[in-house]
Amino acid sequence: MANPIRKGAVNSTTTAARSINEGLRAYMLKIYNLMALGLTVTGAIAYYVGNTPEILHMIYGTPLQWVVMLAPLGLVMFLGFRLQSMSVTTAQAVYWLYASLMGLSLSYIFVRYPSASIARAFFISAGTFGAMSLYGYTTKKDLTAMGSFLFMGLIGLVIASLVNLFLKSSALSFITSLIGVLVFTGLTAYDTQKLKLMYSANRDSAMGEKLAIYGALQLYLDFINIFLSLLRLMGDRK
Repeated sequence: MANPIRKGAVNSTTTAARSINEGLRAYMLKIYNLMALGLTVTGAIAYYVGNTPEILHMIYGTPLQWVVMLAPLGLVMFLGFRLQSMSVTTAQAVYWLYASLMGLSLSYIFVRYPSASIARAFFISAGTFGAMSLYGYTTKKDLTAMGSFLFMGLIGLVIASLVNLFLKSSALSFITSLIGVLVFTGLTAYDTQKLKLMYSANRDSAMGEKLAIYGALQLYLDFINIFLSLLRLMGDRK
């Protein structure tokens, strides 16, 4: 005869596991939705500004361009360092402000590249991102070591990009773009897995909502950098 105590324990474990899985799916869906909405805001602003010469002239060629270029980086750092102490409302405001400023910063691509090149790079980026994020979500392999290696590659990529601001080397630009695709493609899988682990550690805490916002920003950055790297590699300059 079945042990009712053991049977009850099994049922309780199964119910708890099902609850965790459902919570994880809802959490990841919230992250992807926030990311998609952020990209939509960025794209809409970039398209509008990129096709409005008056606004372009007001930004580029004036000191305001440095504010537009550097402010998103400052917001990312602010959100990363102050996430625990800020409210959910503040975190949301920082995220939407970041997406809007990125739209202003990326408006130049509509001046430099034809729409066909932008669309091609976007759809290839979407496919690449989706495949790697799915891998990061489903794989049982620990990607921590890969993430550490990619982070070192990211540091080297940033340094090389800064150097090329002064050298303006087309060969170095090609190399950094190629490395950028590889680094951020790998980081997409790593960040997705990391977000799953963050949910497991914080699903019952008040940090859950803020972590979803931070996770959306992480994946947003991966996607944008894949897109820009591919656009530089494949785009036909006007």
